[in-house]
Amino acid sequence: MLTFTNQRTRMVQNYALEPVISTLETGGLILYPTDTIWGIGCDATNAGAVRQVRKLRQLSPDQPLILLAASIEMLKQYAPHIHPRVETLLLFHTRPLTVIYEQGKNLPPEALSPDGSVAFRIPQNDFCIALLEEFGRPIVATSANVGTTPHPHHFGEISSAVIEGIDFVVKHRQMDKEMAEPSVIARISEEEELVFLRE
Repeated sequence: MLTFTNQRTRMVQNYALEPVISTLETGGLILYPTDTIWGIGCDATNAGAVRQVRKLRQLSPDQPLILLAASIEMLKQYAPHIHPRVETLLLFHTRPLTVIYEQGKNLPPEALSPDGSVAFRIPQNDFCIALLEEFGRPIVATSANVGTTPHPHHFGEISSAVIEGIDFVVKHRQMDKEMAEPSVIARISEEEELVFLRE
């Protein structure tokens, strides 16, 4: 049992992360509440696991995935070219923010877009931060739906087709009925302007 302290609120939460970590380390898929919507996750550095996520979601190789990193320090290991404007935005943006970086590294091709770019978010909730820090590597965070079906707003909307393809379902926040939405998505243009692709 990992005890995680949030320095901002001085709250202490206990998350039973051991089975989640074990699943990730053995290349399994997890179903978990991100800081936005429920997501299908795996070790983003494991090519076979990422392929399984794509297969379950029925995603083509050219459809991008979103990855989560615990901090800017972790992010820089996998997206080394972070524009100063983006780094500032990451520190001060108040909504969940996914940024597309032009080149990923230390990741399998399955986790990247065909042009080599990669989409990362530093989550804004304690559970995801605790999980990422304990695991020590980025985790895939693609929405828990299949194909073109709508993304689920809460756990009760996740289809049995998704749940049956998962190795471990996280119990945290399963009873929440709050309607969650995907993150904002942005990237730096060739002119070094910040462009929001989804707001």
